[in-house]
Amino acid sequence: MSTQRQDFTVAKARPLPVIVLADVSGSMAVEGKIEALNSATAEMIASFAELQAERIDVQVAVITFGGECASLHTPFQSAAAIQWKPMAAAGRTPLGSALTLANEVIHNRERLPSRSYRPTIVLVSDGQPNDAWTGPLECFIGSERGQKADRFAVAIGADADLSVLNVFAGSNTGRVLHAHEAREIRKVFRWVTMTVTARTQSINPDATNLNWPDPGDLNF
Repeated sequence: MSTQRQDFTVAKARPLPVIVLADVSGSMAVEGKIEALNSATAEMIASFAELQAERIDVQVAVITFGGECASLHTPFQSAAAIQWKPMAAAGRTPLGSALTLANEVIHNRERLPSRSYRPTIVLVSDGQPNDAWTGPLECFIGSERGQKADRFAVAIGADADLSVLNVFAGSNTGRVLHAHEAREIRKVFRWVTMTVTARTQSINPDATNLNWPDPGDLNF
């Protein structure tokens, strides 16, 4: 009886997707940035794993972009099921490739059915794109799920292309957060974790007027 009840509960849970687009270009290999990003991402996933509830299943995917193209580092799965494998940094910054892949991932109806909550998408970068990114960016933010998503951008250091990150985040629910040093990456990801947590505790997780925490409270 208990086994049947557990299966029924899992079947009812609606996915709440969280996607991280992580810049793993060569510049991320210095000053402890990739180590800090790995640590912050693993901590965020562990926090989400503790949020599993009857009605919401926080699912996470991580897309990395470095070298010649983007890759799906961590396919969509429940946070509790993820065994985190650290990312490595090398190569160029193919943001356009990452956005194209992200568009494919969030519109995969087999993995994220129509009953899924709107996604939270986090773009992390410390530099400027090296590939054709304008078309993929317009396509992504104008897509069915892309335009409804909570889109946050994290600018690491002084060389991050803020013009690109501002367009990605938009002016509605999104924002650009700044991690001036590697050690601040963890603070930024803590804020993202808090926003997703607020959604899971809301009566309507798809509402766009949630009372999110103030990033200033984390001393950015």
